[in-house]
Amino acid sequence: MGGGNALAQAQELLAKAQAELAAATVEGTAGGGAVRVTMSGEQKILGIRLEPEVVDPDDVELLQDLIMAAIADATQKAAELQQKSFGAITGGLGLPGLG
Repeated sequence: MGGGNALAQAQELLAKAQAELAAATVEGTAGGGAVRVTMSGEQKILGIRLEPEVVDPDDVELLQDLIMAAIADATQKAAELQQKSFGAITGGLGLPGLG
């Protein structure tokens, strides 16, 4: 019937998409780019860069807020990347409820 073949194809496509996501990176920013967070497509933080002018010992709360905003931005971009990657696979398989 070929059902096993479709499942094997789906597993292969999903494995490929996961590998591509692991290799992909996105960057979230805040404060006009003063705070940058690099994240993998799997939503793992790879790095944080701060411009010196954003580091004010008298306003640590602002820096914390900027870091959180940059993380949220990167997370949103990584989630969109995941949706695009997996949506292309599941939509192309013609499986009910996965398009």
